[in-house]
Amino acid sequence: MTMLESHATGTSASLPEWLGATLPILQAPMAGVQDAGLAQAVSTAGGLGAIPCALLTPKAVSEVLEQWHQAGSLPCNLNFFCHQQPPANDEIAQQWRSLLAPYFAELGVPLDAPPSGAVRRPFDDQMLATLAPFKPPLVSFHFGLPAPELVQTLKSWGTRILSSATTVAEARWLAEHGADAVIAQGIEAGGHRGMFLSTDLSTQMGTMALLPQIVKAVDVPVIAAGGISSRAAVRAAQALGASAVQVGTAYLLCSEARTSPLHRASLTSPAAEHTGLTNLFSGRPARSIVNRAMRELGALRHDVPPFPYAADAIGLLRQAAEARGTVDFTPLWCGQNASDCRTAPAADITRHLAGLE
Repeated sequence: MTMLESHATGTSASLPEWLGATLPILQAPMAGVQDAGLAQAVSTAGGLGAIPCALLTPKAVSEVLEQWHQAGSLPCNLNFFCHQQPPANDEIAQQWRSLLAPYFAELGVPLDAPPSGAVRRPFDDQMLATLAPFKPPLVSFHFGLPAPELVQTLKSWGTRILSSATTVAEARWLAEHGADAVIAQGIEAGGHRGMFLSTDLSTQMGTMALLPQIVKAVDVPVIAAGGISSRAAVRAAQALGASAVQVGTAYLLCSEARTSPLHRASLTSPAAEHTGLTNLFSGRPARSIVNRAMRELGALRHDVPPFPYAADAIGLLRQAAEARGTVDFTPLWCGQNASDCRTAPAADITRHLAGLE
């Protein structure tokens, strides 16, 4: 009997052994607010830690994997984006900067300042070559799956593949194209929506409505994500057929997270009660605590540069505003339920969610 079966009730599916975890708790990959330290703490506690790789260069990914293997044989989920990246469009970029010009002036940022910071890159041949020496047991993707030949190579290594689905149609597509398990991402989830077959936000639904529909639609294990930050929510997901849950927001205040002081302050303030989907910060819909930019510009706009180019300009405003101690232009990724966030070691949070303490 697995740890999942010994603690679950209802109709939950068994925890796949190939996940490498003994507890049905997966830590969501959260680019920008974590490093390998959080993943190691979760995996050591019996869950499955994740390392977000979308903001990392191939060299950085290689270095992280070298350090991970030196630390032992803990299971790990390497997460990548696999979006189709359009060519940069100077006209759209300039229009976006013109719209933001009053904020540039307010913060004293030159309107022609070059973009800075990490670039979100899709999984490609170069990243595949980086992984080849390690042949990781597990990888996950956001925004669908990479090219079929890349998926085929990963599978030839024995690598298992997870990916996020925000609709039943996406779940079926993933299962048909090589995913070994599907993450059912409800609309409550913080950060970027994993949607890839459609840009229509009216297709998005809550976790507890989406989960049982995906469980019925596919023959692979299903992992529930979105709004799950308590043991009661874990049990509810298991009762609806989830093999495990993926948790992000509940880890944002833990001691191993790299969540900034400004972000932490927002999470513990009344502001965290109001989150919304916005494309202002990257070009794709993502859930954030509502801040000044979302209120004044409108959370969702049609004139925002496509993902990931929107960050080039608004990222400059973020840097300037944060230097003044404000989060007016900061993507404050957060799910709809931050009420269970607490400052504690990641191991304690993992065991608590699994019902062990």
